[in-house]
Amino acid sequence: MEFRYIYRGLGIGLLGGLLAFVFARIFAEPFIQDAIDYESGRDEAQESLHAAAGQGGHGGHAEAAEVFSRSVQRNIGIGVGMALFGLAMGGLFVVVYLILARRYPGIRPRVLAALLAGAGFVSLYLIPFAKYPANPPAVGHEETIGARSALYLAMVAISVIALALAVLAARRLVGRVGTWNASLLGALVFLVLVGVAMGLLPALGHLGVNRAEYGSFATETPQPLLAPDGRIVYPGFPADVLFRFRFYTVISQMILWATIALGFGALAERLVAAPARERARRLSAGEAAPTVSEATIA
Repeated sequence: MEFRYIYRGLGIGLLGGLLAFVFARIFAEPFIQDAIDYESGRDEAQESLHAAAGQGGHGGHAEAAEVFSRSVQRNIGIGVGMALFGLAMGGLFVVVYLILARRYPGIRPRVLAALLAGAGFVSLYLIPFAKYPANPPAVGHEETIGARSALYLAMVAISVIALALAVLAARRLVGRVGTWNASLLGALVFLVLVGVAMGLLPALGHLGVNRAEYGSFATETPQPLLAPDGRIVYPGFPADVLFRFRFYTVISQMILWATIALGFGALAERLVAAPARERARRLSAGEAAPTVSEATIA
């Protein structure tokens, strides 16, 4: 029986990843191209500044050979990446679902799937995103990729642990203050824990390379490029592009997790109801009820 759930969970996760990709390809990808165009223009302006100062060849980023074309990256690359991500999230989801379904058999599959998908979206994506939001190309130095990845993964781990502690706290308080109040207190515990973590973890703009390049800013968003006399020779990264990219990124993740919640919940309901439907069919047809061995084989 578990394999039926696992196959469906993986399939729904894959579907969610593909739907999220379609949305991101239509709405978010154009802003990735805008960010790439901005980076190219800024590099040219930086080169001009260095040339004027007699430092030709030292400005901008070294242009690496392009392994895959932009067409391949924006279609096959992003599509495969999001499909694999959806597959992984679907697998993780169904494993946790099966554990909780055995522990709490009284919860309807649809309800459990919705609660679990919501918790996954909040803890695995939304909270880490609030501290370290997704950035398009041209935002962030290559030298900080390792530090940024480590900080983001640390925020994910803290968010998941905080959610687990909040759930445990709420369960312990149910008998004392009731389900509703215990749920509110558990949510408060979660918010306090992640809030403290966000306050302690450094902002990406405070990383050494970003501070040296742009100054002391909270984010690593490129600031206006200035000439030696203080004139702005190239503007900072467009705020509209950054907002829209992040907004559509959040929506694409919502599509993924909503697909998992609704799709898997419906399939799980059918799996749970299948034995009852089979018994009803046998009784209506005048057949004998299945034996224990037959039910086990089925």
